[in-house]
Amino acid sequence: MKPKRTILCVDDNEQSLSHRKIMLETRGYRVATFSRGEDALERFLRGGVDLVIADMAMPGLDGPQLIAKIKESSPLTPAILISSKVRIYDHDSRADVFLTKGMYSPADLLERVRVLLVRKRGPKRLQQRPQALARQVGAA
Repeated sequence: MKPKRTILCVDDNEQSLSHRKIMLETRGYRVATFSRGEDALERFLRGGVDLVIADMAMPGLDGPQLIAKIKESSPLTPAILISSKVRIYDHDSRADVFLTKGMYSPADLLERVRVLLVRKRGPKRLQQRPQALARQVGAA
């Protein structure tokens, strides 16, 4: 069985956070939830997080600031920024994906998560190729 991927979800709206957690856990992901950006950053820095989903507007460390700090320490960690505001160009963000609340379906979020995790891991074919080549050449 393949290891579960860990997703860090951050939102000051407890209902949205709970909904995302249930949706992701039922698809086999491990989910760590936080309502404050500072707490989420502390958890991220302990390691083992594969992807971050953050709300844009939060008191204290907001979504774009949190993602910027995460990208400073781990540039390849994928991040999704969710906002109730439609205009991303008004904000400077290092997020890989921007979603507007109410404008995406749960299936769309799950597909974005899947694609970002595959991109981070790299294509399956390339990971398996060295082992297949070793068998063909006769190496152990």
